[in-house]
Order: sequence, then structure tokens, then C-alpha cells
Amino acid sequence: MATTTPTGAVGSENHLRRDVGFWGLMFVSLGSIIGSGWLLGALTAAKLAGPASLLSWILAAFMLAVLALVHAELGAAYPIAGGTARFPAFVFGPLAGFSAGWMAWLQAVSIAPIEVEATLSYSDHISWVHNNVTMLHDDGTLTGTGLIIASVFMLLFIVINIVGVKLLSESNSITVVWKTAIPLLTIVVLMLLTFHSGNFTAGGGFMPFGAHGVFAALPAGVVFALQGFEQAIQMAGEAKKPQQDVSRAVITATAIGTVVYILLEIAFIGALDPSHLAHGWANPIGKGDFGPYATLATGAGAAWLAWMLYADAVISPAGTGLVYTATSSRLSYALGREKALPKPVAQVSKKGVPLVSILIAFVVGEIAFLPFPSWQSLVGLVTSATAIMYAFAPVSLRALRLRDPDRPRPYRLPAPQVLAPLAFVSANLIIYWSSFQAEWKLGLASVLGLIIFAITRLTTPAAERASLNWKASSWVWPWFVGLLVIGALGRYGGNNTIPDWWDIVIVAVWSLLVFYVAAALAVTSGEVDAAVAAEEAELQAAPDLNLAD
Repeated sequence: MATTTPTGAVGSENHLRRDVGFWGLMFVSLGSIIGSGWLLGALTAAKLAGPASLLSWILAAFMLAVLALVHAELGAAYPIAGGTARFPAFVFGPLAGFSAGWMAWLQAVSIAPIEVEATLSYSDHISWVHNNVTMLHDDGTLTGTGLIIASVFMLLFIVINIVGVKLLSESNSITVVWKTAIPLLTIVVLMLLTFHSGNFTAGGGFMPFGAHGVFAALPAGVVFALQGFEQAIQMAGEAKKPQQDVSRAVITATAIGTVVYILLEIAFIGALDPSHLAHGWANPIGKGDFGPYATLATGAGAAWLAWMLYADAVISPAGTGLVYTATSSRLSYALGREKALPKPVAQVSKKGVPLVSILIAFVVGEIAFLPFPSWQSLVGLVTSATAIMYAFAPVSLRALRLRDPDRPRPYRLPAPQVLAPLAFVSANLIIYWSSFQAEWKLGLASVLGLIIFAITRLTTPAAERASLNWKASSWVWPWFVGLLVIGALGRYGGNNTIPDWWDIVIVAVWSLLVFYVAAALAVTSGEVDAAVAAEEAELQAAPDLNLAD
């Protein structure tokens, strides 16, 4: 039946439906955290850091946990769709909001096709599939058959998203139960059947590649695997009880994902054949790199677990791809609402889903299936884009606390004077470690986004255009240019001009300088109040939260 507002008016077709409860939000975030990353993350990290890869996971978990707590406060205080794009807009104006939202959209829209390609890559290593269905060329790109199968996956994501967020939440919840259970089962089986404690000092000692290896492992798969907690934030506009559920969902999903990944790394290192480590960590698993846990399970005599892992190699990436299809559409919807992208992307269907934005995600996904770089080579790029998106949150939190101090905050970040700047520094370090190559490519992508933004502004009637607030957003490009310069001179894809450890100090100092300058440049309290009030007026006009189709 038709949805209605609390006052009985027919619900507007310009609003998203509020159908998602705590478990749905938590599973959306957890389903994003546990994707294809868990199947390859431990192997990639071990190659770069050896046993000290365990430190990489712990460090990444700490950095992302701080960022997650920042997002938890923002998501509960300002429960809106596509929040990562909207929080900066409240305090730094539409230009800064677009910069954050564009980067968030780039990483989100890229992950669904990447996860589909991961699914096909894993499936291709099953002997029957490899012998009877040719999905990949020798260089890992898709064949015609592979493109058709990949398109079917993307179409399935699109159909589920178009049917409605409630189906998305329910189908994702079922998938996430499986996705969480399989890694936990893998941990238990490997630790019981084959665990060599000597592996933690083999192949050159606990830290064979020094601190550089620990840091290099972060953007090579570790941060990529742990990211995704913000998905509950992006879908807060569709939450039944956003003030109550969003922060709890983010914190719970982050905690579960952290524990699972650290235990997986311990189980992985302990299960390796010691003979493979005699000459170092270049090839710790031997053959079967596309299914390292399956290889270890087979070697331990648990062939049944190997088959479950091959099944999970399809389910986990596909489940994550489904969630990110939804996320990318909510982000473009939010940017359309802000008039940063053309109006059609903000239109929603009768079922309350952003139909045009979903279709755009499908088109971009199909383009990504063309002969572009492999899953592994895109991980650093996606990680850097995610870190840029994350970086806007802590500086927005400080500015919003200063400009909007009386806002009810169901969850409050503890010790914000310490954790908020620490979160910003953490995000900037992840960007730096992701390599200079990733940074300059994202710089070009940002320029493309600004061109689209400018065209949209020029074609929007002057009366509908909000002020750009040049002063408030004036810190964004100097901040990013500074990171590019440090990256070019640094030790991760740069020319190694800056000595080891000094590069980290310089990134931290630059981050803190930008953090406090940005907060001081924020718009006035009155402008923040007006922006938030306009958003609240939209939320109050949304359809009744409890009525079904």
C-alpha cells in the first residue's frame, strides 16, 4: 500500500524508505568488512612483513577503530543517507562536501566490480570450472564468457537494490552469517590440525623486513580488508532508529571484524609449511596463491574445509559487491541532493530507492570489467581513496562540535581532543603508505570530479545554488597537494629523499596543522544550523517508518 507520513500525507517520492534495524545496519557494515580481503589479505601481508604482518593487522585495527568511533558519533548525531559526503558539507560548504563525497563514491563504485572479478578469479581455480568454463585470459582479464557471467552478478546486485532496501538488508544478513562463520571455522580447524609456533621466527626472524614491511603491508590488503564499517553510516537515512542503532552497528561490526582478522593472521602463519619459509617469505604458501586457505586446509587433511572455502570465495566477494552497489548509489543520491551532481541521481522510485544512482553504479561496474588492472593492483588505489574519505570525518567532527555544540549526541567520542586529531593523522598515514602512484592517480580523478561539479553548478539555476563557502573549504586542496609532495619525496613510491621515520613525523605534523586550520575555517554556527535544519525538514517529511509496501 502507499506509504504515508506521520501526519497522513502521501509519502514523497524524493525520500528513502526507513526499513533497516540494528541487525541490518550491523550486517551491512560487517558484510563490507568481511569480503574478498580475508581470503588474500593474510598472504599478501605475510609476503611483505613476514610474521610481523600480525603487527600490521593490529596497527590497522587500531587506526580504523579510532576512525570508526568518529563516524559512530557523526552517524548517530546526523543520521542521513550518504553521510560521509554530507558531514563535511555542513561545516565546510558544498565544495568540501563534494570532494569528500566524490572520493567516497569512487571507492564504493569500484569495489563491486572488483569483488565480482575476485569471485570469478577464485572460481576459475576450481578444476571443473577451469576446464569447462573459460572466464579469464592468461593476464587475468575477463573473456567474453567471463564478461557475461560478471554482468549477471552485477545485474543480480542491481535487481536486489531496486526491489528495495529491506530485501537488501535481509539477503545481506543471511550472507553475512555464512561469511563470518567460515573464517571462524577456518581459524579453529587450522589451529587444531596444523600449527607451527616456530613459523613466527622463521625466514629471517619475527620482523624480517623491518618497520617498512609492517607499514607497506597496510595498503597492500590489510586496510582494504578491514575497511567498510562506514556502510551503516551511508545507509543511516534508511534506518528505523538511527540515533540508537547507527553508532552501535558501526562499533559492533568493527569489533567483530578486527577479532576475526587478527585470529586469521595467527592461524595462517601457524599453518604454513616450515619448509616453504626456509629461504624467506617470498612464496610462503607454495602453489595455490588464489586460494591460500584452501591450500592450507588440503595440506592439513581437511579437504572438506577446502571445498567450503571455495564456496565462500564466491559468496564473500559477491556479498560485499552487493553492499557496495547499494552504498555507491546512496552516495551519488546524496551528492545529487546537494546539487553537486545532476538532479536525476537524486530521484527515487516508488519503493523509495535511488533508481538512477543504482543504474549508474551498474554502468560504471560494466566499464570496470574492461581490460583494466587486476584485483590486487587496485587494492592500493581503493585503500587510498577510502582513507581520503575517512579523513574528512574527524575534522568535520571537531568543527561540528565547535559550531553545533548543543546537538544531541547519542554516542560521544571519548577524549575527542586526542582521538579526533589522532584519527585524522591515521587517515593521512594510510594515504601516504598507499604509495605516491595511488595519490597522483586520485589527484587526476579529483580534477575530473571537479569538472563535473562545475558543469552541474553552471547548469543549475542561480537561486538553487548554495554558496560555495570558498574560505571554509580553502584548506582541502593545500592539504592534498601537501600529501602529494610528501609522497613524491617519501619512501612509498617516491624518490626516497625523506629518511625513514622522518617521513611519518612529517605526515603527522602536516596532518595536525591542517586539522586545526580546517576547523578554524569552518562556516558560522548559524550556517551550520541552517544546513542541518534543512536536512531535518527533509527527514520529517519522509514516509512513515513502520508501514510496509
